[in-house]
Amino acid sequence: MASTTRLPVVFFGHGSPMNALERNDFTETWRTFGASLAKPRAVLMISAHWFTRGTHAAAMETPETIHDFGGFPQPLFDFQYPAPGAPELAQRVADLLAPLPVGLDREWGLDHGAWSVLTHVFPEADVPVVQLSIDRTQPAQFHYDLGKRLAPLRDEGVLIVGSGNVVHNLGIMNWREQTVAYDWAVRFNDLVKRCLESRDHAPLIGYDQLGNDARLSIPTPEHYLPLLYIIGQQTADDKMTLLTDGIFGGSISMLSLSIG
Repeated sequence: MASTTRLPVVFFGHGSPMNALERNDFTETWRTFGASLAKPRAVLMISAHWFTRGTHAAAMETPETIHDFGGFPQPLFDFQYPAPGAPELAQRVADLLAPLPVGLDREWGLDHGAWSVLTHVFPEADVPVVQLSIDRTQPAQFHYDLGKRLAPLRDEGVLIVGSGNVVHNLGIMNWREQTVAYDWAVRFNDLVKRCLESRDHAPLIGYDQLGNDARLSIPTPEHYLPLLYIIGQQTADDKMTLLTDGIFGGSISMLSLSIG
């Protein structure tokens, strides 16, 4: 039976799509987190990989598994995550965000930012998933405020998930397994954790004012912005719990956290 108690919100540092196929410290923690939850009615997913003009909610009954990458082994392209959709949740999201226009999309499906983590959190693919796009034309404060407006879903059995990476500089990452993290990546990742632990959200919203470490960590915003949807929902009673941490490939943060 789906949960009707207040659910936490969660941000996953999803890293490589190969995490969908692997069992490692990160994916095992995601599995443990999923197993700790009362089964939600549905998931609302804000993934870095649906970066659009305007705001859209995926409203199809059967979302396809999108393989939105190249250069990986064939088993990753063969991977399917057959979770159902939830058109009624997409409409509920549109109602919550009104008068902001929200397009009800019937083409996107589930990208790897969604299924590479959800396959561990809900391995049976039996929880309906709706993706919400990130409007590339809007500033950081817009995304934080949108997260606040989604908060009633937590009391309606919906698990709200952000999927991205706090530090994501793909252009200079090193795919070797044992790679020393760049100093700037460690410093920025630590700064984000300090702000989260002290509930100081203003610097996280104004990340573009945080200097060179932030510029190197967030060369483009799509992987960072899902975090703002999640922290925007933190109430005075919500504690923050770090789930995973660490820098992969020198320049990809695997920081994951739950709030609630």
